Amino acid sequence: MKSNSSNFLFRNPWDRYAFPSFVVLIWFVILMGFIPDIIHKFQKQGFNYPLAVHMHAAVYVSWLVLLTVQTVLIGRGRVSTHRRLGIFGAGLAALVIVTGLIATYVVENKMLGTPRADPAFISTLLEDVLIFGSLAGAALALRHDAAAHKRLMLLATMSLLQAGFIRWWGVAMYRTFGHGFLGGWMADYLGVTLLVLGIGVYDLVTRRRLHPAYVLGTVWLLSWQFIAKWLYVSPWWKIISLHLLGH
Repeated sequence: MKSNSSNFLFRNPWDRYAFPSFVVLIWFVILMGFIPDIIHKFQKQGFNYPLAVHMHAAVYVSWLVLLTVQTVLIGRGRVSTHRRLGIFGAGLAALVIVTGLIATYVVENKMLGTPRADPAFISTLLEDVLIFGSLAGAALALRHDAAAHKRLMLLATMSLLQAGFIRWWGVAMYRTFGHGFLGGWMADYLGVTLLVLGIGVYDLVTRRRLHPAYVLGTVWLLSWQFIAKWLYVSPWWKIISLHLLGH
């Protein structure tokens, strides 16, 4: 069966295993990054996080749960239920964006004046929200092209995995590659990039071609990753960051 885009093969027998596997990998990165971090911080200070962080965490976990449920529904052929839940998913995606922006503003302001302050890092945090919102929006707009829709949804979700990867191996990457552009990119985006390219490798193996939506989404995502890290190492960006934080 062909999809609506460039005679791209819509379904391959291996899809029933591949796409759930990508979802499992997403959960794995989040759990590996956040569970040790939460345990460590709880032992030091308890759950002393701003309310905005708890809200964003709850919304993001809800998004991952919805992604998992939607993947299972498609695997079982329950397309109508999948579409009905998609309406809820659109609202949840908007909440991911809003709570992400609020949490960024609250946390970065709270750290100002402390040794942990790094206002320039909001380039990465804002990039995460921008990429997620744009890719999720494109996925919703192309929901009638199932092949494009599922790939863009995966890309959107993977774009937020920076927070998991940096907690998982960030310290090791900075020690190895330094705190400049390369070290920052490796800590934040190497893992995301590998997962994103994994979708392309899978399509090349099973279809011998890449879906146009995947290609454009990947170029968009990777370009903004480099822009975010370029901003981070640019001295003038720190001044702009402080203005964005209201200082």
